Amino acid sequence: MQFSISWLRSMADPSLDNAALAHLLTMAGLEVEDVRAVAPSFDNVVIARVLSTEKHPDADKLKLCKVDVGQSEPLQIVCGAPNVVPGMRVPCALVGAKLPGIEIKQAKVRGIESSGMLCSAKELGIADDSSGLMLLPDDAPVGKNVREALDLDDSVFTLKLTPNRADCLSISGIAREVTVLTGAPLNMPAIAPVVPMHSDQRTVILDAPDACARYCGRIIRGVNAKAPTPVWMKQRLERCGVRCISAVVDVTNYVMLELGQPLHAFDNACLSGAIHVRYPQDGETLQLLNDQTVTLGGDTALIADDTRALALAGIMGGADSGVTGSTVDLFLESAFFAPDVIAGKARGLGFSSDASYRYERGVDFELQRPAIERATQLILDLCGGRPGPVVEAIAAKQLPQRKPVRLRCEKVNKVLGIELPAAEILLCLTRLGFAHIREGDSFLVTPPSRRFDIEIEEDLIEEMARLHGYDNIPSRPPRGIVAMMPSPETRRTPMQLRHQMADRDYQEVINFSFVERAWEKDFCDNDTQLRLANPIASQMDVMRSSLIGSLVGNLSTNRKRQATRVRVFEIGRCFSRSQHGKPVAGFNQPLRLAGLCAGPALREQWGIPTRLVDFYDVKADVESLFGDRSPMFEKTQHPALHPGRAAAILLKDRQVGILGELHPRLVQKYELGTAPVVFEIVMDALLEMSVTEYREVSRFPAVVRDLALTVDQSLPLKSLLDGLRRASPKLVIAIELFDVYHGKGIAESRKSLAFRIVMQDTQRTLTDAEVEDVVTSLALAAKDSFGAELRQ
Repeated sequence: MQFSISWLRSMADPSLDNAALAHLLTMAGLEVEDVRAVAPSFDNVVIARVLSTEKHPDADKLKLCKVDVGQSEPLQIVCGAPNVVPGMRVPCALVGAKLPGIEIKQAKVRGIESSGMLCSAKELGIADDSSGLMLLPDDAPVGKNVREALDLDDSVFTLKLTPNRADCLSISGIAREVTVLTGAPLNMPAIAPVVPMHSDQRTVILDAPDACARYCGRIIRGVNAKAPTPVWMKQRLERCGVRCISAVVDVTNYVMLELGQPLHAFDNACLSGAIHVRYPQDGETLQLLNDQTVTLGGDTALIADDTRALALAGIMGGADSGVTGSTVDLFLESAFFAPDVIAGKARGLGFSSDASYRYERGVDFELQRPAIERATQLILDLCGGRPGPVVEAIAAKQLPQRKPVRLRCEKVNKVLGIELPAAEILLCLTRLGFAHIREGDSFLVTPPSRRFDIEIEEDLIEEMARLHGYDNIPSRPPRGIVAMMPSPETRRTPMQLRHQMADRDYQEVINFSFVERAWEKDFCDNDTQLRLANPIASQMDVMRSSLIGSLVGNLSTNRKRQATRVRVFEIGRCFSRSQHGKPVAGFNQPLRLAGLCAGPALREQWGIPTRLVDFYDVKADVESLFGDRSPMFEKTQHPALHPGRAAAILLKDRQVGILGELHPRLVQKYELGTAPVVFEIVMDALLEMSVTEYREVSRFPAVVRDLALTVDQSLPLKSLLDGLRRASPKLVIAIELFDVYHGKGIAESRKSLAFRIVMQDTQRTLTDAEVEDVVTSLALAAKDSFGAELRQ
């Protein structure tokens, strides 16, 4: 909402400067987005009358002008404007005047003395038009300061109104607000019923009372549609950002800005029979004033006569029934259209209008008759004419209802956090002009017809806060009892895991929880996807059940930007309808940690040959996440992973995650180049920790022996390693695999596994006999349980 501050001050003029008034409005919820002067600073510019013009002797495009500026003698001014003619009144900058970017001095132009400059609107900084001199009214007083005559010390405010404050989409609405906030007197324009001068009228039929519950119209005969719009009205309209068109149209726009009620004027000669407010017929079209022809939907309200559609109700008039220069008789309309019927219709047609902007937010449903009387009087003053009686059609049951709202003093103080006495609440309600009844410690408040935003008690509490002043509500820090929460030894935080991943050269990423439908199929083989009812983008329409797809998307983006080495991880929630294969109520939302590695295992350097990251590099990263607990890895199948290079991560015989190389099919589909290695683990398994246990540090040396066994090719290492550890006595503190061999000297059906066995006692040094006995017992246990043989 843009408006002239001088127009506002004509209705409510508080003793505040513009800056203070802007701050007051902003703090009351009417944000002043911009304050600007209507003209830049300049001085010594007066109204001048051109007495005579003659051609410059040495220049074809220049003229010598005799100009009356209200002094004892006319001035001679050289002017190059194409529109300069004798008798016109224009701004004249006298010698010594300072205009935007220029200072006027006594000068010679092609040898002729020039004592000033006749100005265009652009030279004064008022408008961008530089086609000629700025024309002033014929009655403009010669010699008067232009700033004073044109009110150029005025300012323009731009309000950024919230949708609920439709009552402030008018000068009178803002003035009413200023009066409430400051106590300044309210000087609303006097509106008196216009006495009819003839009895002609048109019947109004509300065929769609749900769309239009009140419609006022009157015929005005004998108007002069070519009458000029007065300067004061033009100034106010233009400073509100409205283009002047003709006197009749300008009056309807002026009343809309002044009172907040949109109006429309039809050429009465173009109408036939009664006025109908109805919904369109199938395939009905209408050419609008903006020359756009629209095919009307079934829920778009129309203004029509007995034969055709005339206008889009509350949006825009039709081209065939609008006022033109040849119009003699008007049919003036002022109506209330339901916000729900107007909302979104203009945007659906690809444009917007001042009327639709107001109607879809709510117009005062008791304002139609005063507005048509105000517009009628202005039209008569400017264009002449003879008014007829006002025809008013009302569907009383369809008008909005203003139900009383109970306001409890106790609730006001509780919500605002201050002690607001009942007397001050009463004063606020009185200043707002809200009808109210005192009932003990509460008020029964009936909102006025202009306030569509007052429906519940909290709306009234907001009004109390605005009038009391947000600046006057103390800002108290929150108070509460802070207790030291337990921090169990067996639990760590996700932040600790983030630090651990960063220490292992991973970078954290944060992705949306909604992903492409194809990702769920490719990476999870998920046919029971959780669809979004209103996705933010068409390609992000399902909730993810795995983090792997998001990380592959990150890798794909980085590959397209020539990033060769990528190591990323994410901690986030996944979404499904089941948990451990069983349906759950609502949705299962486990928190998981996933990682992805692609490209070289280490950054390129001279000391180590470059090699691609492999399964075992990432397996080491995963093992480090579990601390002193030892996860196990078991061959598995997963739709996103390479069939022979995928493992389930087990902890205490429970699967807690997956690890493996991405499937070649997906590597090719997403153009990744080389296959990345990915893992995904449930966070609960990673957040758990073992209780720290003390172990005595031995003062005696450890003994190391190697044990090389040949076993069947199909025997998993995990089975053999578990068997050896079960058969180990207390002296054995570690058994680790250090070599795998296939080839010469080993049967094709066999493989050689070499283990390093570490033995130590805390009380004594081990003898060779004890060490050999342990090694022998482990070899026998491997032979008995797995058919293992000592490698020769």
